[in-house]
Amino acid sequence: MVGVGAETGNVVRIAAIGDLHCSKKSEGQFQPLFAAAAERADLLILAGDLTDYGLPDETSILIKEMAVAKQRPTIAVLGNHDYESGREAEVTRMLVDSGVIVLDGGAVEVMGIGFAGAKGFAGGFGRGTLGAWGEPAIKTFVQEAVNEAMKLEAALARLRTPRRIAVLHYAPIRATVENEPVEIFPFLGCSRLEDPLNRYPVTAVFHGHAHNGAPEGATSAGVPVYNVSLPLMRKICPGQPPLRLLEVTIPAEPGDSTGPEPPLAPEASVQP
Repeated sequence: MVGVGAETGNVVRIAAIGDLHCSKKSEGQFQPLFAAAAERADLLILAGDLTDYGLPDETSILIKEMAVAKQRPTIAVLGNHDYESGREAEVTRMLVDSGVIVLDGGAVEVMGIGFAGAKGFAGGFGRGTLGAWGEPAIKTFVQEAVNEAMKLEAALARLRTPRRIAVLHYAPIRATVENEPVEIFPFLGCSRLEDPLNRYPVTAVFHGHAHNGAPEGATSAGVPVYNVSLPLMRKICPGQPPLRLLEVTIPAEPGDSTGPEPPLAPEASVQP
């Protein structure tokens, strides 16, 4: 695990957003959003689909848009769109060179909070989760979901901070994809991602991908899960910066409880 920065006080303010889908037409569009994030939060989380086609040109535009928030640590995971052109390694390198912490099964400590991140994958939820049975293509598909869950679990296992945040692109629970067409639920996330979150309790989980899903839910163990897809956040934050804002209290003593904090009420977690 890599450590970055230092604790700034008893409360750390986090701003999270996903699915920016930055394209060649996005120049100037996201500066107000990042300026608002820098003003309202101590650090920023980006929950995947940062670009539209995973192109370096799109990444360059995004980096310019983010310059107004450069003084804030930024933690990101990639999404499926960032893989579209097969240049995800280049996209990652450009983001890292600009100062963004990109997690792909990695863990980092920032301001006294531990962050674990992975893209995640599809596969369905609950009894509808696809099993590794039948054709080799199905087994390969399921194995990818298993691999992403293992990445997340390995990252969470490395964290030793009292407060921990998980960052994904795909949803780990069904509740935050509700309102999407039921036919596409299996492609929006996978319950295999939920198991590590219950095994290594976290304060909160952020993901994107489900543009029309529900803004929040919880794992079976009660861990709060927030869908921070930009199209969804625009719906629930009319006339306001479309950001999910979360305040995390850092325990004063190392021996304090490592369990998840109570879920925040919507009015407390989404800045008016």
